[in-house]
Amino acid sequence: MVDDIAHTAGSLAHQLGPLRRAVLRASRSAADLPDIPDAQIELMRALAAADNTPSDLADSLGLARSTVSNLISQLEREHLVERHLVAGDGRRTRVALTPLARARLRTFDESATRVLAEALRGLDPGDVAAITAALPALDRLQHRFVGG
Repeated sequence: MVDDIAHTAGSLAHQLGPLRRAVLRASRSAADLPDIPDAQIELMRALAAADNTPSDLADSLGLARSTVSNLISQLEREHLVERHLVAGDGRRTRVALTPLARARLRTFDESATRVLAEALRGLDPGDVAAITAALPALDRLQHRFVGG
């Protein structure tokens, strides 16, 4: 059983990255979206859930504060995020997505759904059923890493 788990873990680890990158590339291409780096997308996703401070973002994403600061600066230059002073504390800022960023995330999500649906339609029905059946387990697996 342990060898089976190790084999499954290794196979899953080797497939997740390439699959994610392929979906990102295909979705960006299909929707004619700019090539936004994965780290920026993750930061935008975190901000889509709630405006936050750079420190809180760094903690929740498991990134160095300097990395998050650099990502925010890059996104700010692209008009995808805005910084606002925290009320009552002129030293702290909160970061929020701009309407442009929200629109791009929505477009990307819609494109990703279309791209994945098209790819799934090309698979054997048994493969589609297996992927569908695995979704709840993949969700539970994700929660082992991020909590919730």
